[in-house]
Amino acid sequence: MKLAEVESAQLSHLLQGEGLIVQTGRFTSRINSSSENISNDILTLYGNTDFIESKLYDFNVEINPGKGLRKWLRPQITFSFSSIQPFTPLPANQATPMLEWGLNWCVSNHYHQNIIIHAAVLEKNGKALILPGQPGAGKSTLCAALAYSAGFRLLSDELTLIELDGSKVNPNPRPVSLKNKSIDIIREMVPGILCTETVHDTQKGSVSLFRPADKAVENANKPAKPGIVLFPKFNPDIAEYELIEVSRPHALVELANQSFNYPVLCQQGFEALSAFIDSSQCFRLEYNGDLAKAIEIIEDLMLYE
Repeated sequence: MKLAEVESAQLSHLLQGEGLIVQTGRFTSRINSSSENISNDILTLYGNTDFIESKLYDFNVEINPGKGLRKWLRPQITFSFSSIQPFTPLPANQATPMLEWGLNWCVSNHYHQNIIIHAAVLEKNGKALILPGQPGAGKSTLCAALAYSAGFRLLSDELTLIELDGSKVNPNPRPVSLKNKSIDIIREMVPGILCTETVHDTQKGSVSLFRPADKAVENANKPAKPGIVLFPKFNPDIAEYELIEVSRPHALVELANQSFNYPVLCQQGFEALSAFIDSSQCFRLEYNGDLAKAIEIIEDLMLYE
């Protein structure tokens, strides 16, 4: 039975009681919450996952309103992991983005069986496409366009999990987080796509979360082999795109700099990235926002041997 088939009253009861266990990508999370928005948003974002009745889980998290006067005056929301609060409270209407940011934190800080890179990652024809990117580089927009309109399988929009022998990328398909203008771009590109209401004035601007496609969820245990590492850069001022090859040593340094647990893994992390990069082709793509052209270029790159 899928989560979407469960009575909403039962979901609310579990969230406010013993906890709702949800398949959040590669991991299972026990979620407790009395926030008004969380129950509906979980159905929107995770409705195509299986309803889990097991009591086993990887992460135990809570997302609840602040106490005392804060419950009534400028209400806030807190995120807790096993009773630890790693973040400052946020306005109550940011409960769902905070839950997703918190789950990213759980993985990046507590899962060291893989080296974790801050990058979107997709798969096509068995090969991984990794899209690292600094804020504003257009990583998430490009990832969403590829996942929802170009037949690529989403592995993750935020965390790339590479095996420590460098042989494959493990999926962690969770909702795609889009910001500001990207939200309307993808909504127009894919009419009827399931997503949450846009939350404004967050630390990242306006944010909406988009449900991963059924194909991504159904293949959450199917890894991808090394393929293309592509560093995207959105530049509205250029007339044409620019695609250049990046040397493997340079790409390795950039990925290491964007790894959450490279300092923890040390030699293992270096060896994992080195092996992965040795089996990959690396490029930098500067584009002006023409997603159709960017997709065409990327599809050609995925044919690279």
